[in-house]
Amino acid sequence: MADGVMTVDRPERIRNVALVGHSGAGKTTLVEALALAGGALDRAGRVEDGTSLSDYDEIERRRHRSVQVSVVPVGWRETKINLIDTPGYADFVGELRAGLRAADAALFVISAADGASGVGGATRALWDECEAAGMPRAIVLTHLDAARADFDELVHACGLFLGDGSSESIVPLHIPIYGKAGADGHRQVTGLIDLLSNRVIDYSGGQPVAGKPSEEQARLAERGRAQLIEAVIAGSEDESLMERYLEGGEIDPQTLTADLERAVAQAGFHPVLIGASAPEGARTGLGTVELLELIVGGFPTPAEHVVTARGNGSAAEPLACDPRADLAAEVIRTSSDAYVGRVSLVRVFSGTLHADDIVHVRGHGLAEPGDPGHPEHDVDERVGSVAAPFGKQQRPIPEAIAGDIACVTKLAHAETGDTLSATAAPVRIEPWPLPEPLLPVAVRAHAKSDEDKLSTGLARLTAEDPTLRVEHNRDTGQLVLWCLGEAHRDVALERLRTRFGVRVDLEEYRLALRETLAGQARARGRHVKQSGGHGQFAVCEIEVRPLPTGSGLEFVDAVVGGAVPRQFIGSVEKGVRAQAARGVVAGYPLVDIRVTLVDGKAHSVDSSDAAFQTAGALALREAAAQAGVVLLEPIDEVSIVVADDFLGAVLGDLSSRRGRVLGTTPHGSGRTRIDAEVPERELRNYAVDLRSLAHGSGEFHRGYLRHEPMPAPVSRTVLDEAPT
Repeated sequence: MADGVMTVDRPERIRNVALVGHSGAGKTTLVEALALAGGALDRAGRVEDGTSLSDYDEIERRRHRSVQVSVVPVGWRETKINLIDTPGYADFVGELRAGLRAADAALFVISAADGASGVGGATRALWDECEAAGMPRAIVLTHLDAARADFDELVHACGLFLGDGSSESIVPLHIPIYGKAGADGHRQVTGLIDLLSNRVIDYSGGQPVAGKPSEEQARLAERGRAQLIEAVIAGSEDESLMERYLEGGEIDPQTLTADLERAVAQAGFHPVLIGASAPEGARTGLGTVELLELIVGGFPTPAEHVVTARGNGSAAEPLACDPRADLAAEVIRTSSDAYVGRVSLVRVFSGTLHADDIVHVRGHGLAEPGDPGHPEHDVDERVGSVAAPFGKQQRPIPEAIAGDIACVTKLAHAETGDTLSATAAPVRIEPWPLPEPLLPVAVRAHAKSDEDKLSTGLARLTAEDPTLRVEHNRDTGQLVLWCLGEAHRDVALERLRTRFGVRVDLEEYRLALRETLAGQARARGRHVKQSGGHGQFAVCEIEVRPLPTGSGLEFVDAVVGGAVPRQFIGSVEKGVRAQAARGVVAGYPLVDIRVTLVDGKAHSVDSSDAAFQTAGALALREAAAQAGVVLLEPIDEVSIVVADDFLGAVLGDLSSRRGRVLGTTPHGSGRTRIDAEVPERELRNYAVDLRSLAHGSGEFHRGYLRHEPMPAPVSRTVLDEAPT
């Protein structure tokens, strides 16, 4: 032990487990229950009053919701278990995926209070991600004493939505035992039946007490035990045990437990366990001992989690989970502390990380070229202190070996997703997939003092959160912060204000509209002024016509006979282009036209470059008034993946947004991909709307495709809103 933190000397004595589930499922409460059971905590806090172990900063305490990854180490049977508490709200899926990268197994926490709806589309999507990575998973059911709780129905729903449509690989290890119903009909879970050992574990006294089942409990457990044995044998692929079972032979609990652990580690079997049923349940440790036993015995060690890294110009190779190998670690989360500066939470995949080590920091490489929020970097830096995270606390440790998770300080360049490696053998660990921020938020500095600090504040904010993207929109001149959703936006702006002292105001996100001409026209621009002394004289006559989309602005000189002197031809073009850039109706650039200069007049004394520029601009405005102006709006190419249950609702919504559906194709099990073209005007809040439509099961990607004429009713609305 080092300052109350369990230390280990080899990766085989470490387990890294991420707790996954939607907001309110009870993940943080379960973490505290496990910490209490393991002796890492003396008493539990409450999420409701901001005293829980995982409330990392003031924002989480105010919102009563986790918004970033938190790690709590618990010791059990000489094994260090790093419990990784992840946010449950969809806006913080970037933090959740970071937690999954740090983990070697996942516990899906599902609240029985929500009934079968607790196994939603978002949970299924995360389950599929873990399955694709071959990550072992188990399910923990919480809030089993809630009014709507139905254990059998929820287990069936888990098998239906998270399994392959059956319940063969998702089977309970325990069956809850309920106490007597109170006057209000409420029944508290007082214990459980362990199907492995065929024993009853009574928690009614606050501590687990094992005993024999009653006749009624034995009958209840008989069918569940048979189903469990068959699932364990299938998941472990133990043919000898299968033969013994088919022959009717007795299977001892030790053999069954060993096969269960093998089946879980191979990700072929996903046991369902009972966790803290409520905050009161967490204090009695309901099911926590059994869960800790499964984590130690059934979940894989860090050495079984293969992560690849790429050296300078070399192919990606798996890292050796060996404390004696070269260092390779990845930054899982970045935060700022008022006293120690930047703090990086890192997962060590290879080697050993010591305080004061000089390490190589290599950028994650996921940022777009020129992104001001994520500049590319490849530098050597000295590590400050090394500490073990314990929720919002940090406890100093001498080193972090391969497989462990630690906090390090004073890495000025390290961002979330970056790789720390040995200076003699720099590598980049293949980064985890980041969600694409698709909700635009236009911001401006509140005051001059904020304007001076805005760029620095945004740079530090995006260094902490790679799912934020900063854009300086060249078309509209706006500063745009791209977020994952409204809650993500609110947290980002609150951090900007409270942590970095920068206040910003929100403004309406403006679209990069264009103007073009509806037809052909011929017009004259006449700029004649005489007010004594040197005057101004310039007359030009132009013809205009529209061109195909993407042609830009073409200027053609068709003057004959020297009507416009050669030295002023460029002046007319300059005036035309300047006016086109300013627009002629609503202030948007005029594009996709050909302007032909056909005639004009000049004065030997009063004509000048400035006069012909003004005449060219006047001629273009007059020609536009005659030909008519059409607004062009940006069209995005959109790809949407949604659960089949919500396909009709999403297609109907796309139609209401003036979308053109190009086709639908199956996308894995129970999901469909929709390809469509949708006006960008209709997508400004789609990141939030799709989540509501598809109950969290939808995701989409968008990219600019082209500009198209805007329908007349929409165009009139835009013109009415345009400043005069």
